[in-house]
Amino acid sequence: MSVHIIIPARYNSSRLPGKPLLDIKGKPVVWHVYQRALETNIDSIIVATDDDRILQAVESFECKAIMTGESHQSGTDRLAEVATKLGFNDDDIVVNLQGDEPLIDPSYVEIVVEHLKKNSGADISTLMCPIDSAKDLFNPNIVKVVTAEDSLALYFSRAPIPWERGKFDKFEDLEEMQISNGQYFRHIGLYAYRVSTLKALSQSHMTKLEEIEALEQLRALQLGNKIAVAKVENACPHGVDTFEDYERIKKIMEQNK
Repeated sequence: MSVHIIIPARYNSSRLPGKPLLDIKGKPVVWHVYQRALETNIDSIIVATDDDRILQAVESFECKAIMTGESHQSGTDRLAEVATKLGFNDDDIVVNLQGDEPLIDPSYVEIVVEHLKKNSGADISTLMCPIDSAKDLFNPNIVKVVTAEDSLALYFSRAPIPWERGKFDKFEDLEEMQISNGQYFRHIGLYAYRVSTLKALSQSHMTKLEEIEALEQLRALQLGNKIAVAKVENACPHGVDTFEDYERIKKIMEQNK
């Protein structure tokens, strides 16, 4: 069994086109993500892109790059294409490390891999961290997850889950609301897949729950896949989705020598 990091880097993002090539400290964003990948103990690192400009940039810093189709609806589909093109074995593990996450903690990559190896009955692994404020809990852009005692995911949602009956239905001020410690968890969107699962998901249709919540991981759950969730203490800073994100992350990285 081999482990591979695949970094999807798409050019035509709807909110910030060309973001993998935006400059931070004299290097493109995707270069910084590649550096985080190099800090792991995983030897196989591949950038998957749909644009020749990104391909050339990646090859210039001697990272392996694969050109993929432009019609993929998700990063999962792009990863599956790479796994098929390169002939990965079905029991190999692929880590989806997004090309817009230059501040990802490299140790988190290793944690999702080890968690999937440890949970032989799981198809996918991912991460969660505690939520300690009602503001974050009720923020639909922060995805929540609940798990079973064996760490397998029960559900992911943009809504506050679990719902604290008798308290949440009559709240007035999120700033003043106190939530139970250790009861609520934020999903961190870093995944490790078994290649067989990756291929099956890429060949399946969008499910109803995925459509309702706009969360791709719900397709896996609704199709019966088991997702093992490892707990970490903190979420990494959010990636580059908008120009404001880029300015924020650029400032953080320029200040961090």
